[in-house]
Amino acid sequence: MIEVEIVGVRIELPSNQPLVLLREVEGARHVPIWIGTAEASAIALAQQGVVPPRPMTHDLLVDVVESLGHAIVGVSIVAVEDSVFYGQLTFENGTTVSSRASDALAVALRARCRIWCADNVMEEAGVHITEHDDGEETQGGPATQDEERELRRFREFLDDVEPEDFGR
Repeated sequence: MIEVEIVGVRIELPSNQPLVLLREVEGARHVPIWIGTAEASAIALAQQGVVPPRPMTHDLLVDVVESLGHAIVGVSIVAVEDSVFYGQLTFENGTTVSSRASDALAVALRARCRIWCADNVMEEAGVHITEHDDGEETQGGPATQDEERELRRFREFLDDVEPEDFGR
């Protein structure tokens, strides 16, 4: 497992589809995950430190877990299949519960726990950006045409991103 952190939430144009961007804590790869609008709002609000007057669903879940004397000690992105990411919550006693990746990330911010990404997910969905005179390189060596296209798209995303984009 690779520890990751949430860079932020952004609305991808022109599709207006929200995405959350994860980054390796000790590395250069990023994982973009397209998510729903409600989860994007929940993640962005937590990152901004906004406390709603009444608990939202993710706040409620963390409150219930803590009220029952337990703690969520980590969340993981455990799989990606057909561009669908799967998450998992891990409790202090080792119990795990399956989750949507976006919900796991929203819970992680509220529980203030570490976020992990399975090695195979990072290998499949992670974008490693390095520049060389002879072209782009990916984790496994020279990039294929599809990887080069994805790297170009991701670089354009990073070039156009503004700090305000992560506050939405």
